[in-house]
Amino acid sequence: MEPELRCPISTDLDAIRGLVRDHAGRGGLSGERLDNFVLAVNEAVTNVLDHGGGTGTVVARTDAGGVMVEIADEAGRLSAAHLAAAEHGRAHSAGFGFGLWLIQHLCDRVELDQSPRGSRLRLHMSVRTAHDRQPGTLVPQGCDRPGQPGLARPDFPEP
Repeated sequence: MEPELRCPISTDLDAIRGLVRDHAGRGGLSGERLDNFVLAVNEAVTNVLDHGGGTGTVVARTDAGGVMVEIADEAGRLSAAHLAAAEHGRAHSAGFGFGLWLIQHLCDRVELDQSPRGSRLRLHMSVRTAHDRQPGTLVPQGCDRPGQPGLARPDFPEP
């Protein structure tokens, strides 16, 4: 198991993205799923800077199934109502909106806890399973997975 990543939220978003990218990559994410996850974390951290009091922490953990990043802020302004409004494409009056919508559509699962100590948003992304498309795998148009019965890889002429 990969050691936990823990860093304070700062305005150095490039550094935070780099740390999360490295950690999630070592945890098994790659390609578009890794890019999407890093973008979602960036949006969550930006929300803390813009709406969550500007202070908090990013904690990333990995296991055999995937990666979880927790973004905690001390202001505690993010609520379930914000997430619900964003999920349905409605911006909330506090300015939360597109970033939360994006986060929910990029991640496999999003969870929120609120307490007197602040808000804690957890973003989850699972590592692809064996039946998912792997890089370099040919998937005929309209197919969900390679190797479905009745679908053959086209023949390519010999060079």
